[in-house]
Amino acid sequence: MDMYSAVGALEALAHETRLSVFRLLVQAGPAGLSAGEIAARLDARQNTMSSHLAKLQRAGIITSQRDGRHIIYRADFDAVGGLILYLMEDCCGRSAQLCDPIAASIKC
Repeated sequence: MDMYSAVGALEALAHETRLSVFRLLVQAGPAGLSAGEIAARLDARQNTMSSHLAKLQRAGIITSQRDGRHIIYRADFDAVGGLILYLMEDCCGRSAQLCDPIAASIKC
């Protein structure tokens, strides 16, 4: 990941609703959720949700796939992993043992 992509992803996540959407999609895992389900779970209007989903997708941190009449959205775990690695690549002066507690605290 480069700085431009990282800034775009962080900008997309720097909004309460979009951060909530992203966290919900992470919880949903590979199955993902439809836009309607996301809006219902977050008690948001569907037209507003569409613009939030579009911004997250343009930032490259979620994907979408048509499934019949619905579009299913999923967190792009590879892209987010790249963002995390980009943010942490110089962690603690590149002293890996100092960063181990951070990595160990991430639960999947």
